Parts: sequence; structure tokens; C-alpha cells
Amino acid sequence: MSRIEDALAKAAGFQHSGGRGGGLPGIERRPLVDSGSLRVARLPEETMVVVNAPLSPVAEEYRKLKEALVKMTRRERFDNLIAVTSATVGEGKSMTAINLAVSLAGEYDHTVLLIDSDLRRPCVNKYLGLTASRGLSDCLREGLDVGELLVKTDIGRLSVLPAGTPIANPVELFTSETMRRLFREMKNRYGDRYIIIDTPPVLPFAETRSIAGIADGVLLVVREGQASLDQIQETIEALDGKVLGIVYNGAQIEGRASYYSYSYQGQA
Repeated sequence: MSRIEDALAKAAGFQHSGGRGGGLPGIERRPLVDSGSLRVARLPEETMVVVNAPLSPVAEEYRKLKEALVKMTRRERFDNLIAVTSATVGEGKSMTAINLAVSLAGEYDHTVLLIDSDLRRPCVNKYLGLTASRGLSDCLREGLDVGELLVKTDIGRLSVLPAGTPIANPVELFTSETMRRLFREMKNRYGDRYIIIDTPPVLPFAETRSIAGIADGVLLVVREGQASLDQIQETIEALDGKVLGIVYNGAQIEGRASYYSYSYQGQA
């Protein structure tokens, strides 16, 4: 059984058990990096653990995810355009995208651009305490320059392109040549930095399939007990071979509880 098949089987098993993740009471762990690398004020959203609780086991899992992603994307070429998505709504893909971006940006070696492309339910502004109103949708509709709408944060080398002005039907924008041209431009223009894209879930909406088509890779977030095995498989097939790995959210592992674990499909 391949790693990804094993991961899918575990996800299905968790669904049937109905288990939900908890903390790690009584287990003391040390971070792999100095928590002082992210000296920013506490964020209002509690799930932003890389900032709010850098010594927690959950923050440690994000650092492991970051290290795995860096190993997969920095080889002969730098695959810097990474989408983060899920099969269904509410699996934690935005939380994962933001914590991953923050973790990457906290290191000296990495500059990060985080794009909120979930125009149906944008939340990056809210989670990071930002107030910018213009962003990606305005670039696509009005041809505004991306560089003029980027929001610098106090978190390491992290900049954000917010979702922008709400629109009625995002799928028309995301299936356009304008969208493909814009993302190709950003990949080349910001070729020295990671571009992390928070996308809508795959099964209810069509736009993520278009984004996956131009991304270098996709991280698929699977929340324990939510999406069925068939839904996960359908999602992987829809992403056209771009899935780098699966991030378990809220997974409970034999004999102990943990909020997150992950398993990767190899790309050797």
C-alpha cells in the first residue's frame, strides 16, 4: 500500500470511528526553532498557533510540515507556487495555509506571499487582523498591479494579497485567461519567494481546479471524520496529479491525541 493509500485509509477509518482531535495533555515537547523568531503581537484568531502558541505541539507540527514542503520544492528548480485546499468546506485549509505561510516567513531564508483566493469565503484578513479591502479580485477585474495591493505584515517576511472586493460569480474570473496570466506573472515576478494560495474547497466549486492547473503543487487538507474516502479520491483526481501530500487536521492517532499529522505522496 502506498503512503497516500495508507493516508486515505486512515482518514476513512477516522471517519467511521467519529473521533475528534484533542490536545496532548502531559506530553512535553520542545520546538525545533526558537519561538522568538516570530516576535509579533498575539492574533485575534486562536487557531493561528504558530504566532499565538509557538511552543505548542500543534505549532511544532506546522514546522514539520514546512520542512517537508521545503525539501519537496527546493530541488533543481524552485517550485514556489503552492495551493492549499480541501475536498469539502470546513476542513481547515485556510488555517493550514496561513499557519504554514507564517511558519515559512518566520525563517531568515524564506520570503512568503500569501494569497487569499477563496473569494466566496475569504478569511485571511480576519485571521491576521488585516483591514485591506482591495486585492486579488480587483487585480483580475480592473487590471490593477499586484505590487500596489500587497499588504506587508509584522510577521517575518510575510506579505498578503487579500481576496479583494466581493464578486457574485468567482468561477468566471478563475477560469479566464486573465487569471492564468496573473498567476504566471506572480510566479515569475516573485520567483524568489514562496507563494501560498488559500483556495476554495474542490468539490463544491470549480475554481480550485483551474488554480491547481497552474500551481506547482497542492497540499490537500483532510479533516478527520469529515470527507469520505470517495470524496478524497475524487478530489485527488480533480487536482490532476498536483497533490504533493495530505495534511491531517484534527487527527487522533492510536493511543494518544494530536491535532494534526500528515502524510506525503513521494515525488522521487
